Amino acid sequence: MKALSINNLKKEYAGGLQALKGIDLEVSQGDFFALLGPNGAGKSTTIGIISSLVTKTSGQVKILDIDIDENHSLAKKKLGVVGQEVNFNQFEKVGDIIRNQAGYHGLSFKDARENAKYYMQKLDIWDKRNDQARKLSGGMKRRVMVAKALVNNPELLILDEPTAGVDIELRRSLWDFLTEINNEGTTIILTTHYLEEAERLCRNIAIIDSGEIVENTSMQELLTRLEEETFVFDLKNPLQTLPKNLGYAAVLENPQKLKITIGKGQGLNTIFEVLSDSGIQISSMRNDTGRLEELFMGLVDSNLNGSER
Repeated sequence: MKALSINNLKKEYAGGLQALKGIDLEVSQGDFFALLGPNGAGKSTTIGIISSLVTKTSGQVKILDIDIDENHSLAKKKLGVVGQEVNFNQFEKVGDIIRNQAGYHGLSFKDARENAKYYMQKLDIWDKRNDQARKLSGGMKRRVMVAKALVNNPELLILDEPTAGVDIELRRSLWDFLTEINNEGTTIILTTHYLEEAERLCRNIAIIDSGEIVENTSMQELLTRLEEETFVFDLKNPLQTLPKNLGYAAVLENPQKLKITIGKGQGLNTIFEVLSDSGIQISSMRNDTGRLEELFMGLVDSNLNGSER
């Protein structure tokens, strides 16, 4: 059984504008899946159709093997959606917003209260439960939206730009929480403009452009297409200047951070040997962010050029 199955999904508007041109997409249960694309590509339209906020022109959508047209109410119980815009009464108390959402899904008063408390505590908004939502910061409002989407324990969670406009600390704490619930079995579909976010969190990825899926693969496979790759090395001891004849394209960003770019097929072991021979000790290493962005722009450009021919 797939968490989400989309077959030949189309959306046309007056004047012949096609927001979706017949997309096919499958997301396996338990996956953490990225749906990426430039503004106007069709991401929000797709999410709107899945959540029954936008009427499709044709095609089929199934959530956990439930057709959203044939059994809308049951399909919706399986789904939680965090949209881009704040969608709750700003004058309500935070706890009431989340408990009332549970009631809309038919949860008992006891279950609604327990679930609301659980997710408010997990998302660090429990101490805000009696505050009016309008008094919250933008980041806290995003947390309320996540708790509201999860209060009925959906099996599929869709996040449309969940960390837009929030600070780095909040973004990373939300990453940790989403990873936790995904590991516990919740399937997550993420749209984001922070490509570092998709690279860190997601195992599989589809890229949509001009209403068409232009790529659908694993994150790992997509990243192997890079012709070169940049690694960031955190240094144990401060370094003021780079050794001569290091043999790599290297940049010393600050005394304790070194970036080295290698070509496809070059091994890391040689880098470690060269650095060791130069007396440079490494405390940690990671991939530089921006790798996915480079690929993303290449794929979108390729699709654009192809459509112009």
